[in-house]
Amino acid sequence: MHRNQDLYNYLVENSWQMSEDWYSMVEDHDPKSVYSTNDPTIVQTLKEQNQDYFKHLHELFISEEEEFFHKFQQWSEELAKDQKHLNTPIHYVVREFMRTEEVYAAFLKRFYSLNKDKIEIDQVFKWFEMVKKVINLSIYIYMDEAHKNTMRQLSAQKEMINELSSPVILLQNQTALLPLIGDIDTARAKLIIENTLAQCAELGIANLCIDLSGVPIIDTMVAHEMFNLIQALNLLGVKSIISGIRPEIAQTAIQLGLDFDHVKTTYSLAHALQQINT
Repeated sequence: MHRNQDLYNYLVENSWQMSEDWYSMVEDHDPKSVYSTNDPTIVQTLKEQNQDYFKHLHELFISEEEEFFHKFQQWSEELAKDQKHLNTPIHYVVREFMRTEEVYAAFLKRFYSLNKDKIEIDQVFKWFEMVKKVINLSIYIYMDEAHKNTMRQLSAQKEMINELSSPVILLQNQTALLPLIGDIDTARAKLIIENTLAQCAELGIANLCIDLSGVPIIDTMVAHEMFNLIQALNLLGVKSIISGIRPEIAQTAIQLGLDFDHVKTTYSLAHALQQINT
């Protein structure tokens, strides 16, 4: 049995001192870390968060194991969403979980030293094992949420980059330029279609030059999407011309049997704009 009311009472009585002991161990000079702050308000918040963590951990010693871990996991998942901690490098947060475990272990040892005549050493080992299990769960939950947060940020950044990398630039007389740069996969090609159609409709474009001079290679799937874009633009009343097809792309197109017969092409952007204006 891991439950012990006397231990619970002892930990609750010393709970704030545990947080003070934890914070005295904090030594962080990295400005990206939430723990490096000297702001009294933030320091107090950190201590209160640590205190709240200890209070939830204390419940281990008066609860059934299954019930405790169920509640603790739910609470930890909400705690892990704190943005200040998510913005802190992961190894700093893990380090503080480990320091929290150190502090907790020290108070378990003190309680045992005060009650050696009433507590078996096997019971103490069980307490250490349970606390370690809780700390490990906390670390796992935090790292999982940090990973999800990173993936959300990367997805948002990728979406922004894709949007910025396919701008329709209005030139003059209802003529516009779509300069494409970098590798184009199927997902980006679909996004280019969506953005281009929307921008051409919004700007009232009549002639669009799609410049591929900055695109190193195009495969059959991407070429198919480009053809779909041109057909869709045609339905909107927008005349399209492709410029700047690189020699490598031309060779690949021949090897893959890509048919550009129904697509107006020219060797350079300048020549494309000249054709549009004549």
